[in-house]
Amino acid sequence: MKFVMEHLGLPARNPLALKDWYVKVLDAKLVFSDGQTPPAFFVQFPGGMVLEIYQANSSRTETSDNSLAGWRHVAFQVESIPAARPLLERRGVIFTEAVRPAGGGGSVLYFRDGEDNLLHLVERPEQSQFLRPV
Repeated sequence: MKFVMEHLGLPARNPLALKDWYVKVLDAKLVFSDGQTPPAFFVQFPGGMVLEIYQANSSRTETSDNSLAGWRHVAFQVESIPAARPLLERRGVIFTEAVRPAGGGGSVLYFRDGEDNLLHLVERPEQSQFLRPV
């Protein structure tokens, strides 16, 4: 038996706006919309990762607290953080922290999506076991 991660689910206060943010800012491609109210969407990122965005029933202010139990962040691997950062800044991303060492090697740079969910860029060295083609 093989278990292959298919997608991650992300409940949102405003699924339409959050879907648009991921499409505009991180080059996600809309691959499914259920056409319902409230809507649900599947977006796919370069590299194949799929995110399901759907209506939340409630929300918490701690979504960007990286030490709170549960899923806390999504990492987007890039070839170069110094090249990706200005591109994302032109698309409205605000970085509030410095680049720092990544667990497993390389560097990370944290930021937040349109609903304050924690994301980060990760740049891995050539010999990293986590390196994926980007």
